[in-house]
Amino acid sequence: MIDLWPRLEPLLARVERPARYLDHEWGSAHKEGADFNYCMVYPDTYELGQPNQAVRILVNAVNATEHLAAERAFLPAVDLIDLMRDEGIPMFSLESCAPLSEFDAIGITLPHELAATNVLEVLDLSGLPLRAVDRAQDDPIVLGGGPCVFNPEPYAPFFDAMLIGEGEESLPEALLCVRECRRAGAARQDILRALAALPGCYVPSLYRVREEEVAQRAGSWVEPLEPGVPEHIEKRLFAGFSESSGWEPCIVPYTECVHDRLSVEVLRGCARGCRFCQAGMMYRPVRERSADNVVSSVLEGLADTGYDEVSLTSLSSTDHSQIADILTKLNHACDGKGVRISLPSQRLDSFGVDMAGLVAGQKKGGLTFAPEAGTQRLRDVINKNVTEDDLFGAIDAAFKAGWRRCKLYFMIGLPTETDDDIKGIASLVQRAYDRAKAAVPPEHRGNVRVSASVALFVPKSQTPFQWDGQIPPEEALRRVNLLRNSVKYRAVDIHWHDPATSFVEAVMSRGGRRAADWVEAAWRRGARFDAWTELFLEDAWRRAASDVGIDPAEIAQAQWDTSRVMPWAHISTGVTTRYLALERKRATAETTTPDCTFEKCTGCGACQALDCDNMLAGVRAMPSAPVAAAGEAAADVTPSEAAALGEVTASGTSGEAAPAAAEESATAATSEAAEAAKVLGEESSAEAASAEWSLSASEGGAR
Repeated sequence: MIDLWPRLEPLLARVERPARYLDHEWGSAHKEGADFNYCMVYPDTYELGQPNQAVRILVNAVNATEHLAAERAFLPAVDLIDLMRDEGIPMFSLESCAPLSEFDAIGITLPHELAATNVLEVLDLSGLPLRAVDRAQDDPIVLGGGPCVFNPEPYAPFFDAMLIGEGEESLPEALLCVRECRRAGAARQDILRALAALPGCYVPSLYRVREEEVAQRAGSWVEPLEPGVPEHIEKRLFAGFSESSGWEPCIVPYTECVHDRLSVEVLRGCARGCRFCQAGMMYRPVRERSADNVVSSVLEGLADTGYDEVSLTSLSSTDHSQIADILTKLNHACDGKGVRISLPSQRLDSFGVDMAGLVAGQKKGGLTFAPEAGTQRLRDVINKNVTEDDLFGAIDAAFKAGWRRCKLYFMIGLPTETDDDIKGIASLVQRAYDRAKAAVPPEHRGNVRVSASVALFVPKSQTPFQWDGQIPPEEALRRVNLLRNSVKYRAVDIHWHDPATSFVEAVMSRGGRRAADWVEAAWRRGARFDAWTELFLEDAWRRAASDVGIDPAEIAQAQWDTSRVMPWAHISTGVTTRYLALERKRATAETTTPDCTFEKCTGCGACQALDCDNMLAGVRAMPSAPVAAAGEAAADVTPSEAAALGEVTASGTSGEAAPAAAEESATAATSEAAEAAKVLGEESSAEAASAEWSLSASEGGAR
């Protein structure tokens, strides 16, 4: 393959952060002797993509497979993109600085809806046709994956094939399939047919899109064009996750990244059942790695990389049945070594006096709690299964133990929300501030800070709220102003997300294949890096809607009955549509549903459809009501500090979870956006492009 480095290197003196584009980081791999080359692309900058666990795991999986070699690529920042176009330099891989167009296959992950125009930027900068139908026989096969493929239709025309679900096994299988077809001299269309025969592989060009009335009668919006093409595609599940090692050889970057730390995935899946949460539905069933596996993986990773911080990632790390054992052993092993253990996505059902004692230490940053709604009625609607007493108990415990800052996350625009629910947010935040001040000595009360961050609800595919519309942007701003005017304490800060970007997310989450035309039209009008506040072009998206003749507001805001067949009905997470409709009915009745890992099966259908039960390393204990707390939390404290008190520690930034192989999804947490801004030296940042959800924000784009 061509080496573009001699042409690229002279440009680096003219761009910001040139270390983004350097190869040979510690741990990078250059596999020799393979006859099939694959490039894994993250459609955003290196700082956001390099820490992504899916990129790491999938590159490792491909490189561990005979005949296959994998490299990485990240979308250059705007300054270099413009120079590359001026100089005629195509997009390149990091390891060999080779043009993406020379690889046998490239894979582009779809971490969140606002990455759509960046996918087109990747393809165009690579010199490849945007649409699969226009590609030549010898062009790379373009694969898609990640959370957004659970509604693949708005992206479908741009990909040759899309891998649904977890990729540890399915990606190498797909690449070997392409390799064998190419070696046999197969035409491109025959390669696509062979891919369509693989479990979990969706080939959009092999399906006809039905008109709406026909789709509603048929129960699906797409129809196979020829015999043998599956009518429904069920996600792939990596059933061997629990027994697999938590240590994945990783790269230590030259430049600072978001989440620049070792990450070890402790469990995959969540059955808490928040009704707005896409990740909670699409990563079922729950699978835990054992305490010994996690501890040995952490220690091996720290020794191999030299990191002084490790993040124990998942959608809800404190739900792990052996989390206390894990933390105790890690604190003992890391005592005196200056290693910080980050425990993100911490459920506050257990953050009371006991948990505050476990994380007690001298270095305390901020805590982040996620009540999600301001009233108990609305928390029951969304199945949050927590009370305000839980929240106050957590605040009492935390501030008595030494914390002085707390951030509360909420959503506005949730189904059935009223103005009273909005005012309830103001009331809850103010009372939380009062509790925090009362819990600290009088001389410390001036240091108490409580803030609230509010995001607009985004209806996500594959959730009970997929049939519920998003409120219009102007109504969202009215509710934000109602909230701001209802908060009487000057010491309480209110922050909110731009409803314009949430509107685009909602269209992409609920749209059918015609939404792809909208994406392309917006890109042609200059839209790219839409997750970055300073680069989002609202006018480009609005004009693009006129260009292609669609009404995006109808897609985002329409309210449908649960009998309506959605554009992604042919894609299955394992959770049945019947169960989602039942949960939507329970939401209307304000009835909650328990977590099946703590109680009995709730009948979602995932275990039966995927032939894999919940796999727990031990018995999960129900949270005790007196010490429980709402939402999720993260606390900053070093292991050595807590070990000095003979206690277990947990620390980290709220909402960094990442079911690694299946990738993070949805909008990243505000805290992650702030961290990205700090890392990248920007006043505003990529609010939806965090490396680890980055699954937090999986929860309906809430955070």
